[in-house]
Amino acid sequence: MAGYLSETDFVMVEEGFSTRDLLEELTLGASQATAGDVAAFFVADLGTVVRKHFCFLKCLPRVRPFYTVKCNSSPGVLKVLAELGLGFSCANKAEMELVQRIGVPASKIIYANPCKQIAQIKYAAKHGVRLLSFDNEMELAKVVKGHPSARMVLGIATDDCHSLSPLSFKFGASLKSCRHLLENAKRSHVEVVGVSFHVGSGCPDLHAYAQSIADARLVFEMGAELGHRMHLLDLGGGFPGLEGAKVRFEEIASVINSALDLYFPEGCGVDILARLGRYYVTSAFTLAVSIIAKKEVLLDQPGREEESGSIPKTIVYHLSEGVYGIFNSVLFDNTCPTPILQKKSSTDQPLCSSSLWGPVADGQDCVAEGLWLPQLHVGDWLVFENMGAYTVGMASLLGGTQTCRVTYAMSRVAWEALRGQLLPTEQDEDTEGMCKPLSCGWEITDTLCVGPVFTPASIM
Repeated sequence: MAGYLSETDFVMVEEGFSTRDLLEELTLGASQATAGDVAAFFVADLGTVVRKHFCFLKCLPRVRPFYTVKCNSSPGVLKVLAELGLGFSCANKAEMELVQRIGVPASKIIYANPCKQIAQIKYAAKHGVRLLSFDNEMELAKVVKGHPSARMVLGIATDDCHSLSPLSFKFGASLKSCRHLLENAKRSHVEVVGVSFHVGSGCPDLHAYAQSIADARLVFEMGAELGHRMHLLDLGGGFPGLEGAKVRFEEIASVINSALDLYFPEGCGVDILARLGRYYVTSAFTLAVSIIAKKEVLLDQPGREEESGSIPKTIVYHLSEGVYGIFNSVLFDNTCPTPILQKKSSTDQPLCSSSLWGPVADGQDCVAEGLWLPQLHVGDWLVFENMGAYTVGMASLLGGTQTCRVTYAMSRVAWEALRGQLLPTEQDEDTEGMCKPLSCGWEITDTLCVGPVFTPASIM
């Protein structure tokens, strides 16, 4: 092992002891604490991160994973991913400092923000981070001035119109402008070593991956013609973090592998990487948050009182976290978080119309509406699963809450696999063995269709 992660960094979970058991212990302890200052916390299963990594290696064996630090910058996540050998994609000085502080070498960092401050470009130069991205002349000029020895990756736009979070309007050079940018780089004596793209988060269009790889091939040829030594292809991110996603990770991987075989075949001398965030951490984190206030609100609906004999009402519960912090996905991804009750209610307990709100005195701080829940009380805990992406480090600034505590856990099986990097061999996949709990869907039984051959889009 490289020594980034030790057993003191997490709770070792033995056989038969689940994350839910750990949650129950922690919520009980928080409820009994005299100070009462813990109103929300995470439990992170680092074993899930390990399983996701081995799954990635199995599905995309030619691709080197880099972790997108902004997705979840908690120390346990960074340490376990560093232990697994990942590189890190950083968006700013703070993220570069964070990963270098735990011992990650500069050679494993890409400064992937296409809109960089000059001072932070100089910071990257001073601390040995040489791999930077750009997609326009202004960024190129800033790098020429602040980091002339940088190795640049040209970001190209993609057809991400179907993505949940499209990026190409803001980031990425059009194919028509790529030759001009490459020529400028050559004149400025800046080394362009590769091409990157990003199809956007939540992309359901598998063709977008293949078309983007085809377009990257065209830009590689442009660069070679101009004398750039192009040897790096960055596939970007946007890979799903949940098993039940509209498009499965295995399907995306199949399309990518086919396109790579066609446009960047094995042995061509091109190093291929991808920048993943949600994929690694979404399902690894579970949030427990307590109810800090509640009130009943009468619904003013004329005629309803006469029909039922009582005035209809709904219960408003206030949580210590809201949409300006941990539940920001409600605003940015249009999600509707569904709580799990930490206390089991009796089956005969009536359900009430309910809604969940954050702590901010703001009409937009609504976490979830239209829920039917049993009667809950101040101090009760609600549990939310799949809360690992863009939550940790996103404190509710307007509400004044502190960053939530994270308790890390890992099973002994996952720990031993991490220590030995136990990626099963082909003959082990269908046998009983210690690596079976880490299979994570390696046994892909569906025959995935190989899409049509894509040709680079015209630049005329």
